[in-house]
Amino acid sequence: MAARKSAGGYDLESSLSHLLRRAQQFAYDQFVQQMGNGAITPRQFIVLFAVNEEEGLSQTDLVNRTGIDRSTLADMISRMIKNGLLARKRTAEDARANAVRLTAAGRRALTTTLPRALAAEKALLDLLPKTVQADLLKGLGHLASAVGELKAAEPERAKAPRRAAATKRPAAKRAPAKRKAS
Repeated sequence: MAARKSAGGYDLESSLSHLLRRAQQFAYDQFVQQMGNGAITPRQFIVLFAVNEEEGLSQTDLVNRTGIDRSTLADMISRMIKNGLLARKRTAEDARANAVRLTAAGRRALTTTLPRALAAEKALLDLLPKTVQADLLKGLGHLASAVGELKAAEPERAKAPRRAAATKRPAAKRAPAKRKAS
């Protein structure tokens, strides 16, 4: 085995983003394995679960609840409506907002997939000692909350006036080029 080279202090073995990505990939694989081919995706499951917890959520509320970005969620909801899992209608409070609810097929899909999703979660947690599981979930919960707060503050930061850019000096004017006499 070749010796590893250090790249300016970065180490894959202790990189939070790299370790989270690897863990997420394994979690995704476990979910797909439990669900089987052609079943709903982990994100679709999360949407079904969130809508089931609170019928009539707006798509904006779902973005906040699930952490799925607005455009991806809008596409997902459109596909899930087309597949008969969700229905939406304009809210009475805001004609621009859509309230999302489960259809009977969506409720059946959630009921069918919930035990499988729990089995995938258990398979992931079972890789860790029991003494670490609660701390990991607590730490990831804190991280998710901090990310949510950061994202919620983004629109406010975008509205804040930006510092004036350093003023540039005007370019030096050149004297017109002299013509050679012919």
